[in-house]
Amino acid sequence: NKFFMRPPSCAPFSYKQAYQHYIFRMHIIDNFTRSNFISALGTHWRCVTDQVMGGISEAKIKQTRIDNRPALRLYGDVRLENNGGFVQASLDLSKDDTALNASAFNGVRLTVLGNGESYGVHLRTNDTRRPWHSYRSIFTTSTNFTVIYLPFYNFVSHRLETPFDTSGLRRIGLAAIGREFRADLAVSDIRFYC
Repeated sequence: NKFFMRPPSCAPFSYKQAYQHYIFRMHIIDNFTRSNFISALGTHWRCVTDQVMGGISEAKIKQTRIDNRPALRLYGDVRLENNGGFVQASLDLSKDDTALNASAFNGVRLTVLGNGESYGVHLRTNDTRRPWHSYRSIFTTSTNFTVIYLPFYNFVSHRLETPFDTSGLRRIGLAAIGREFRADLAVSDIRFYC
């Protein structure tokens, strides 16, 4: 079956890993084909801004079609007043408040389109106890859909010193952060890759 083929860089599958691979729908986190912001994992996308801590950034997420692809679009204005400076589309990686073990994978692959700005993928784990804790990797968008690979070894810890442990992932976020700008990011596919 072609769906169980893996590139040579990945460790071989055990039967248990093959089953987990099937359960996680061939590594898919979301391909945005479901309605009501429900992901392929059965969890819900939500929009979070710095307003939760007194900031004034504004954003929305919407499900849309761009270039005949279903996509999630995050758009709004990142503002720095009141110690703010972020907008984010976030997704819990499990429906039952357990951690997702992604240690069999090499990183996150996403298909994105944007306005030429840089955005971040933020991962939260069992070790990210405070709201500002995360592991982050940055990518830059173009006005055409582009496939981006973000290897786990490029994720940098933010305001914590615990090493990044991919066996305990809890949440993923697509973030516009750290400077004033107009955010406009669309993602048509996001998954783990190996």
